[in-house]
Amino acid sequence: MTAPLPIKTVATKPFNDQRPGTSGLRKKTRVFQQPHYLANFVQSIFSSLEGFAGKALVVGGDGRFFNREAIQLILKMAAANGFGEIIVGRSGILSTPAASAVIRHDKAFGGIVLSASHNPGGPDADFGIKYNISNGGPAPEKITEAIFAHSKAIESYKTVEAADIDIDSLGETFIGATKVRIIDPVAIYRDLMASLFDFAAIRALFASGFTMKFDAMSAVTGPYAKAILEGDLGAAPGTVLNGEPLPDFGHHHPDPNLVHCKHLYDLAMSDASPDICAASDGDGDRNLVIGRGQFVTPSDSLAIIAANAHLAPGYKSGIAGVARSMPTSAAADRVAHKLHVGMYETPTGWKFFGNLLDAGKVTICGEESAGAGSNHVREKDGLWAILMWLNVLAARKQSVKEIVRAHWAEYGRNYYSRHDYEEVATEGANALVAALRAKLPTLAGQQFGALTVESADDFAYLDPIDGSMSRQQGVRILFAGGSRIVYRLSGTGTSGATLRVYIERYEPDAARHDLETQAALADLIALAEQLADISKHTGRDKPSVIT
Repeated sequence: MTAPLPIKTVATKPFNDQRPGTSGLRKKTRVFQQPHYLANFVQSIFSSLEGFAGKALVVGGDGRFFNREAIQLILKMAAANGFGEIIVGRSGILSTPAASAVIRHDKAFGGIVLSASHNPGGPDADFGIKYNISNGGPAPEKITEAIFAHSKAIESYKTVEAADIDIDSLGETFIGATKVRIIDPVAIYRDLMASLFDFAAIRALFASGFTMKFDAMSAVTGPYAKAILEGDLGAAPGTVLNGEPLPDFGHHHPDPNLVHCKHLYDLAMSDASPDICAASDGDGDRNLVIGRGQFVTPSDSLAIIAANAHLAPGYKSGIAGVARSMPTSAAADRVAHKLHVGMYETPTGWKFFGNLLDAGKVTICGEESAGAGSNHVREKDGLWAILMWLNVLAARKQSVKEIVRAHWAEYGRNYYSRHDYEEVATEGANALVAALRAKLPTLAGQQFGALTVESADDFAYLDPIDGSMSRQQGVRILFAGGSRIVYRLSGTGTSGATLRVYIERYEPDAARHDLETQAALADLIALAEQLADISKHTGRDKPSVIT
């Protein structure tokens, strides 16, 4: 330990675009590289917090371009603002779920996660930053709003003049009186996974000849997957593809969907398919699961995980409840009903699950955007979901396809698709939603072909734990029999607006479980366009991405 360094106060002026979204602040990398831009936001985080003097802060990210430079800035500012210890993943690497695990394991005051999740990386691509609180989860709205308020009034920020820290070597050093501890980014997370899943059974599964391909997409989960899948579980060398995190993700778009992982889908549908194909995204919180000849939608995956979680040692006593984001299909609702446990429908954004998890109301959570997780951390967790699938496969001794089909036979099938219209003009997207909201009072009872509108609303969520209200979280049109259309503007992009349209049909008849998804939803897809005048407002005659 050395003596405290003199604090340097740097004069600055506010930027008017630093309101955090559902997953922190995301902008183009060059925006963050502007003088004072990142420092302003980091100081706004620290200025919105109380009681952290002398306590620990976790810092890490997904390794994207500008990650290392941002960490050096944060280290000096955290020291100047009075943190006693800063815990950093080696080389600046921490997956988002691993950051949550480290915060919880080390009882840190909070953490800063540097990522734009599934968005592309590079000097001309995207960067992001978010603050996680002491439970390991994303900051709730009262904190993000306080951060935004400080960002609009900031006049200066605090830092210290010090040499950059070597973040590539494990061990401890100091910035003045503040300890900086560089940790193995995988170790705590790896031990946590070993405590939850039956690693011996999964090792036996691989030893029996079970095969897998996991695409880390040149993103953060490569080191985690190599250590756990190929190391602890004995999967064959080469199971992990694109396992080295790269600043630009190897020019890939690290989003594990059927567009950016089409090669995995094609492999899974071919004669050369392994038993399971899987992937995770830029920061490690999303997942993709495809069995031989069987794609698993994220909504179905959540439901199947909830129904089978008891097969994993960490969940053998059962689950307390299930939570899903509103746009996620209602497949998990039927599982919760059968298990006689609570079911909670929340707005999109993992932060809404935190209160439910902390209160013990739920154990399993998930979102249709390829995110699933549990009470082991307070973030969605891509590799956790894949390990859960491996545990279930080992326990049930069935294929992915057999497990999915048996689930549909028992609970019915929720045909489900999301149509994304990316980077549309914000003005047009807002006009579309405004027009839909104006129609809501007149829609109930209307019939469109064989579809009858049962109810229509703009989803609002009253948090059952803290009583907070979140309004205008997505326009819902619900039909008799369990079908739905949902419209929502996403907050995860960095250019224009992204309109997401979620289309769902419930089919209880097992004889009708083999339809092609878009064909099964065809009348709802056409009605979604008709009700919202999508082409008129967006100028698009088809979605950018269909998942």
